Amino acid sequence: MGKIVAYLRASTDKQDLNHQKLELLEFARRKSLSIDEFLEITISSRQTKKQRRIEELVDKLAQADTLIVTELSRLGRSTAEVIGLVNMLVQKNVRVIITKQNLDISTHDMNSKIILTLFSLFGELERDLISLRTKEALASKKREGKILGKPKGTIQKSKFDANVDKIKELLGYGLSVRKISNVLGYTNHIALNTYIKKRSLRNKEA
Repeated sequence: MGKIVAYLRASTDKQDLNHQKLELLEFARRKSLSIDEFLEITISSRQTKKQRRIEELVDKLAQADTLIVTELSRLGRSTAEVIGLVNMLVQKNVRVIITKQNLDISTHDMNSKIILTLFSLFGELERDLISLRTKEALASKKREGKILGKPKGTIQKSKFDANVDKIKELLGYGLSVRKISNVLGYTNHIALNTYIKKRSLRNKEA
């Protein structure tokens, strides 16, 4: 029997963490389980996995361990992210228990396989809906006459910007783009040539 890890996350309210902890402890008491470790964090779901300690959580859980959490929404910021995490844990042979949704997911029973299949379908549906909403929003902006994308002629930042003065100097000496690329340690002289053209750093092509 592996260890049992409880994951608790609240956006801003410490009191919410206490409620979650009490709920999980009561669930564990009813099921005669003993929670070995609590991983607690107060942070918005919009933050990265690392900031939400999800990566740390995954590293803690090994084969035959159990993750217990109050709600699926505590595990991610989107359906797809939650499903991906649950699938990954189940593939590691980690049991996942979600108390409020009354879910007990592992690799050993048919119900869990059905749940995971439905999760995957919901995740795919969410991606399709997001794609559809994005397309509809873009179409609406087009109908309103709004210009999409960056204005023509917009110059984006480039890794070559740091050496722009040196590039100008070497161009002034008559060096070819390939030689300048070698001197400055760049591996792609074609990209450098494109940069020089867009910035109009010379009058003639090298």
